Parts: sequence; structure tokens; C-alpha cells
Amino acid sequence: MNLNQCPVLVDHNTHIAVRELDLPIQIEKVALRTPDSPIHQINPLGRVPALQLDDGTLITENSAILPYLADQVPGTPLFAAAGTTERAQIQSWLGYLSAEIHTATFRPLNRPERYSAAETAHPGIRAQAQVQILKAFEHIEQHLTDRQWLVGERYTLADAYLGVFSNWLLRLGGPFNELHAIGRLREQWRERPAVQQALKAEGLL
Repeated sequence: MNLNQCPVLVDHNTHIAVRELDLPIQIEKVALRTPDSPIHQINPLGRVPALQLDDGTLITENSAILPYLADQVPGTPLFAAAGTTERAQIQSWLGYLSAEIHTATFRPLNRPERYSAAETAHPGIRAQAQVQILKAFEHIEQHLTDRQWLVGERYTLADAYLGVFSNWLLRLGGPFNELHAIGRLREQWRERPAVQQALKAEGLL
């Protein structure tokens, strides 16, 4: 598969992975939540990330796109060989971060209107979302207590994905500042050249 002309409509996670893997992919930034956004021409769901291959095949969702991109760079330390326990562990964390962190907790925090049309209910939805975010991150914090990275002894796709969400915690403050192991991972994540490049390109530095 020739990736040179494959457009990737990115979120932070995919953008960082593409730069970490040094893939020759065309990255496109598009508006979201607008009916005229070009994302609808590629992904009918109107969401990023979305990877359209040169044969027209569409791949969506970080839990699928990130492993697919890593497999285009055989031997990359960001992933692991097929059939290995390490690969399964990395994919397990990708699934946890996608389901328990992104969808189950940050989505109601950021978009309470998806859970109730009544604006009076939104503060309560956001408050409960923060409770769930803390619970979800405490599981990760405990896992990282005596280790540097989520899987094995090296930075992988799972850490790249976690780094994005750990960065989001900075705006919440309070008890989230007490997640010291996650804070250490975040600082190491932010120092990586690929992360610096992606954040700079997105105007987030």
C-alpha cells in the first residue's frame, strides 16, 4: 500500500503517531461539527481520525488506525510483533483509553448536550464526568506507580495515546494534580520531538 497520497484527517493522537513513525502521509486539518465540513466526504460519521487508503478503503477509530500505521513501519519500537503478548497489551491499553477515557468520560464532560437536551442538566453531567475521569485515571496511576511506561520498558503507541489525555488533565486541576505518575509520563511525552512538532503545528504550544 502506497501511503504517499493517502489523506489522514487527524486528531491529536493520530497526528502524533504519524510524526513518531515518520510516515509520508498527507495530513489534513478540517473543521468539525459543521454540516459543510469535508470530513463528511470521507467519513460518513463526521468524525476524526479517518484514514482513506489509495484504493478508497476507509479506516476509522484510533484503536484501528494507530496499529495499522505502526504496521507500515516493521520493527518500530512503538508497537510489537503479531501474536506477542506485548502487542495484545498495547492494544488492550488502546481500547481502554478509547472507551473508558475518551468516550466514557471526556465526551460527557465536553459535550453534555449529547446526554441531555436540558441545559439545566449539563452542570451535573459535567460534574459526574469528572468523577468518572478521576476513577479511570486512578487505574492508570496505580499501574504506573513502579514503571515508566504502560507496557514493557519503552514508549509505545499506548503511551502516545495516553499522553494526549494526560495533557487534557491540566485544565481540570484539583485532585488531578495528585496523579504524579501520570504527570511524570506527561512530561516525558511532551519532550518528545514528534509531540513538540505536532503541538506546534496545531498551535497548542
